[in-house]
Amino acid sequence: MKITDVTLTMVAWAVPKGSYPGQAVTFGGDKELAVITVSTDEGIDGHSFMGSAMRSAADNAGLLLTYLKPVLIGQNPLDVGRLWHKLWRCNRFASLVAISALDIALWDIAGKVANLPIHRLLGTCRESVPAYASSAFMPAAQDYAEEAMYYKSQGWKAYKIHPHARPDEDIDISRVVRKAVGDDMVLMLDSCWAYGYEDAVRVGRAIEKLGFYWYEDPLPEDDIYNYVKLRQKLDIPILATEYAPGGLYGLTPFILQGATDILRGDVRVKGGITALNKICHLAEAFRMKCEIHHGGNSLNNVANLHVTVAVENCEYFEVLLPEAAQKYGLVHDIEVDRQGLVHAPEKPGLGYEIDWELVKNKQTRVLK
Repeated sequence: MKITDVTLTMVAWAVPKGSYPGQAVTFGGDKELAVITVSTDEGIDGHSFMGSAMRSAADNAGLLLTYLKPVLIGQNPLDVGRLWHKLWRCNRFASLVAISALDIALWDIAGKVANLPIHRLLGTCRESVPAYASSAFMPAAQDYAEEAMYYKSQGWKAYKIHPHARPDEDIDISRVVRKAVGDDMVLMLDSCWAYGYEDAVRVGRAIEKLGFYWYEDPLPEDDIYNYVKLRQKLDIPILATEYAPGGLYGLTPFILQGATDILRGDVRVKGGITALNKICHLAEAFRMKCEIHHGGNSLNNVANLHVTVAVENCEYFEVLLPEAAQKYGLVHDIEVDRQGLVHAPEKPGLGYEIDWELVKNKQTRVLK
């Protein structure tokens, strides 16, 4: 079997608008989603999506076609590990997002050839995993509380707050949400790299008293020195970080220097299914958990789910809100049941059907 072509079908995607509080960063609006097709001489195609609310697929499409496509043409798509290393060596020229998208498509081919879902190839550990609702940025503490209560009423067991990036307000939001949901719902705080060390300590101590489960990305991802100090100061587990420079390899100093309790990663920003699986196993070797970040689009989330059910050290599946900011392009998307669980895919490859009618109607261009 040989790879014969790589094409990107660009699809219009209207994403709800939002912003990161405290930072000059907005997201959403009119984007393009790329439906990537890796074709083979045996008629078995692999697919993935590229693009998110933060970055339109157009941002990475040229890099993928210029630097990565030539690496794959003529190669055996089932040599996923070998091809991942070849793609990784191009990371100075192409983005991790583009490398990730191609790796996911290769795994889709492998699953289809084996007639198995990808998690079976990785080594399935479980058939379901609890989900948590991961908040949008909202104006008032009561908005967060009402959202958390809604998801609790739907059977979800956990809720994560993305607060305002202002320490006093963030503490207040955390208190209001805890009071609303009571002590029987798991709560987490993701501060999105907003604080300096002193504020990170203050917020961390406050949410410790509120019984929060983890404290995510309180500091910038390159501030390992203060992450070490913060972890020594607090009892609440620190979770860091999906954006560590260097992808898979950038997490090594976080482990060796004791800068985090829980690792973080996802298929989109770490280098695909191959890299995320390596990160989870790296964490396991140190008796650590690796909590998997959302994927930014529907097929990335599916790829994340395959890895999640194939490892034992990821406790939750993240569902980012609003769901329209990442759910798009599939006939049926991942669903959370009344027990708050998501279930392992059952069909070969990624196992979720692309909505080809939507792709046809929303297509803007095809890139080769």
